[in-house]
Amino acid sequence: MRAKQDELQRVEQIVDSYNCRRESLIAIMQDIQAEYKYLSAENLELVAKKLGIGVAKVYSVATFYENFSLEPKGKYIVKVCCGTACHVRKSQPIYDTLHEYLGLTGKRKTSDDGLFTLETVACLGACGLSPVLTVNDEVYPKMTPESAVELIESLRAKEGESHAEA
Repeated sequence: MRAKQDELQRVEQIVDSYNCRRESLIAIMQDIQAEYKYLSAENLELVAKKLGIGVAKVYSVATFYENFSLEPKGKYIVKVCCGTACHVRKSQPIYDTLHEYLGLTGKRKTSDDGLFTLETVACLGACGLSPVLTVNDEVYPKMTPESAVELIESLRAKEGESHAEA
């Protein structure tokens, strides 16, 4: 409960840092998402209240822009490029393999353990290295379905090590 109160206070600070200006709505939401990796219902309602605008307006902006997420994201954001060069060099099987490996179904993008969020991106701008994926914006070139799974396994192992040290 205390963590949620701290989060709401932080959101208020972010809104206040923009002097509660309505025209700063997108920037405010970007800052909140940068801090919490998604936009929770409570946070969006608080933003609407602080800016003096309707919750529906805030939600319409949040859902219009693909970059905003209304669902919690994992610690590791895995983005598989599906641009032309990557697609031609078989990025779709990489995505499909990771989708299955992470146990994702339907529109779910985040693994049950909360560690991984799998997304596609139109182009990462690394066409000469295709097929490419990123993990938290770190580029991994010339991937295969097998090397992508190995990468996920190594990140999971690293997480296991960090929990064992704690």
